[in-house]
Amino acid sequence: MPTYVYRCKDCEHEFEMVQKITEDPISNCPKCNGQVTRLLFPVGIVFKGSGFHINDYPSSSSSNKKTEDKTEAKEPAASKD
Repeated sequence: MPTYVYRCKDCEHEFEMVQKITEDPISNCPKCNGQVTRLLFPVGIVFKGSGFHINDYPSSSSSNKKTEDKTEAKEPAASKD
């Protein structure tokens, strides 16, 4: 079950609640009974294993090779005289 962090709009009290995803969010502060909002936090991502960067991004040498091939393949444009 995820842990949610709430902050009271009246007294600025922050507290955590462990709730099911299907449960309704808490609406009242346990200290002053004021209205609360749920805070959002970024989730940490850890890439394990080898190759996620290598597999997803081409090396710089291969991109240089492709641009050289494209410039050699082009022929000069004919004049309209």
